[in-house]
Amino acid sequence: MKVSIVGASGYTGIELIRGLLPYENVEIVQLVSRQYEGQKISQVFPHLSKTRFEDLIFDGDVDEGAGDTFFLCLPHEPSVELVKRLIDRGKKVIDLSAAYRIHSTSAYPEYYGFEHSYPDLVGTSAYGLPEIFRERIKKAKLVANPGCYPTATLLAVYPAVKEGVLSEDTITVNALSGISGAGRGLKQQFHYPEAFGNGYAYSTTGHRHTPEMEDVIRRFSGKEVKIRFTPHVIPVSRGMLSTVVFKTSLKREHLIELYRLEYRYEPFIRVRSKPPQIKDVVGSNFCDIYVDYDERTGMGVVISAIDNLGKGASLQALQNFNLMEGIPENRYLLELSSTSILFP
Repeated sequence: MKVSIVGASGYTGIELIRGLLPYENVEIVQLVSRQYEGQKISQVFPHLSKTRFEDLIFDGDVDEGAGDTFFLCLPHEPSVELVKRLIDRGKKVIDLSAAYRIHSTSAYPEYYGFEHSYPDLVGTSAYGLPEIFRERIKKAKLVANPGCYPTATLLAVYPAVKEGVLSEDTITVNALSGISGAGRGLKQQFHYPEAFGNGYAYSTTGHRHTPEMEDVIRRFSGKEVKIRFTPHVIPVSRGMLSTVVFKTSLKREHLIELYRLEYRYEPFIRVRSKPPQIKDVVGSNFCDIYVDYDERTGMGVVISAIDNLGKGASLQALQNFNLMEGIPENRYLLELSSTSILFP
């Protein structure tokens, strides 16, 4: 199987390369990075020395004929056009940007600042959350890999929304993300002296992941649910916690049982008996979930933990790749996840 990775020198691109190391039958035929054009990958990223990919050289331009499956780790707007050209050439595409995640294209001008050129193609994309859209992903040519915040949040609300146990149509979400979620670009607030010992909320209203989450909930449930979403940055390199609160009459033991039943066969969901920690999942494709109920307020409380670069991006992209290629879903990824990074 021949794959290309476009935007290969960003955090998600490099995590994809790490994830592909055990795939003996996969050949990376193209790594695209204008920043490192002509350089060997092991020179730029020494941790990939002495691996089977160490001699790969970064290309500056995309060869749209190279490979059968393309992983796109690009900004949203450039992905719009490239995805269209690749699909027209009969390629399979796993797009890690938001360019094809939201089926309601009216959200793009408001939240992303551009008009979407291909609304019909958006409607054909499979949303790459296997626990919800597995059968569609298997048949897809275009998979829109979810954002990290939506992954953590949607997996935390899916059983409750699916089974109709919410008493109100608003869900409150407070999420914490590691700094790698902002990418490798240099910004003052992410420099070590600014970020160390710091933490803050941002985009407290109108965050661009909000319409993505609401759109996906509408797709799997047919319900109009509003998300009150507040994201925060904390001084860790990678990892994410999402705390989801919703009104429900379902008591604690029944709520826990609902989640255990829903996720009992999912290879990468672990329903925990105590609140998960970021270090439980860093470097892995796991999503750890803790379910509780506040008797005093009548609120269900669900906490999820993921690695924003793993289940929140690149390793989930490989989970989707396995489904698209007919490979057992947990092949290679379970081994990668079981050796997660305890001390990042």
